[in-house]
Amino acid sequence: MMGKIRAPFLIVNPKSYLYGEESLKLAKAADLAAKETGVEILFTCPFADLRYIKENTTHVKVTAQHMDALRPGRGMGHVLPESLKAAGAEAVFLNHAENPLTLCELAECIKRAKELDIATVVCADSVAEGVAIAELTPDILLCEPTDLIGTGHVADNDYVIQATTRIREVNENIMVMIASGVSTAEDVYNVIKLGADGTGATSGILKAPDPGLRVMEMAKAIVQAVKDREQGEKK
Repeated sequence: MMGKIRAPFLIVNPKSYLYGEESLKLAKAADLAAKETGVEILFTCPFADLRYIKENTTHVKVTAQHMDALRPGRGMGHVLPESLKAAGAEAVFLNHAENPLTLCELAECIKRAKELDIATVVCADSVAEGVAIAELTPDILLCEPTDLIGTGHVADNDYVIQATTRIREVNENIMVMIASGVSTAEDVYNVIKLGADGTGATSGILKAPDPGLRVMEMAKAIVQAVKDREQGEKK
């Protein structure tokens, strides 16, 4: 399946800070990290760059920042899911704090994405909201306190454990992502070691002295965290 995402995963999310050649430069660094570490890496980019990134990378999952639930036909100015698919998008973000949806809109968007085999990364700003959204069966639930986004302060260990546990109680097939405030390879290691299926970053990558190197460090941290987690489970 084109839209299927493997755990563990890392989402490199430049939002709209990068576009065109600068976006492709980071995408290629992420592509190399995915190739060398085997970690699933999703790379987000503006709609106009989706095909450009897709045609110039091999290993990353090209990810759209949003979509609407409309079908081909009327809908001037909205984001048509079929157009994202045709451009090479394999996943889509929904309900991000910077572009929230009503529950009804979210349900319809998840349904449309499933029809097209586009993986869904759905944001929730609390564990309670994450549990509610889990009933809509997204592929990935990004459960993050909105007030931590971009701060460099990561959700505490109890939050990570509570979020992953409660969402899996609703549906064990949903992958749980923790990312608010994640900035370093150490942050990445910690949330994966605690049980999250994936993580990601924006400012933690873009503000690094070498963003491409930071992506590689994060991917390697995921590999080490999974290894250590599995060893801990065997003891």
